Amino acid sequence: MEPSPFLISSKKLTMWLFIVADAATFGALLFGYGFLRFGSANWTRPFGSSNIISGLAMTVILLTSSLTMLGGVAAAQDGRRSSAMRWLGATALLGVLFAALHLREWSTMLHEGWGLTANPMGGTVLFGALFFSITGLHLLHVISGVIAIVVIAIGFQTQRLTASHVETTGLYWHFVDLVWMFVFPLLYLLNLH
Repeated sequence: MEPSPFLISSKKLTMWLFIVADAATFGALLFGYGFLRFGSANWTRPFGSSNIISGLAMTVILLTSSLTMLGGVAAAQDGRRSSAMRWLGATALLGVLFAALHLREWSTMLHEGWGLTANPMGGTVLFGALFFSITGLHLLHVISGVIAIVVIAIGFQTQRLTASHVETTGLYWHFVDLVWMFVFPLLYLLNLH
């Protein structure tokens, strides 16, 4: 394989390019959401304190998972395979917990009558459409990240993959966590009634 023309590995460069493209996608979605939200006179604000507490719990879980991923990357770079496995396992478990909390919240909202084309509070259906679309895309990234972490952890443990694979996966995971730091205030905190 031809060496990278830049000072970083091809794996890492590819991940950075993916992150830039994905950031543009999320940026466009969040910008469009903000434009519609602040441009609509009858915007529904459905969230109460229980939704905010749930969102805060999900935020803490993702921030903690970033710390455990840092531990996994550091352990992998030091060649401590069993320690890396524990850190990566904790990261994957926190990702699963985040997804479970998010799906529980979706279930509650769907039971209350929310949907892509439904607003049980009256008014525009844009909130439901945008909320489920944006959080669904983020949730897809979390689930994909958990799968990637498990695959990379197994590959690293069996010595088929290297610490650079763990580091590259860590870049993706930190990006997913960073996106949530924009999603939570825009979709949750600004929609507190």
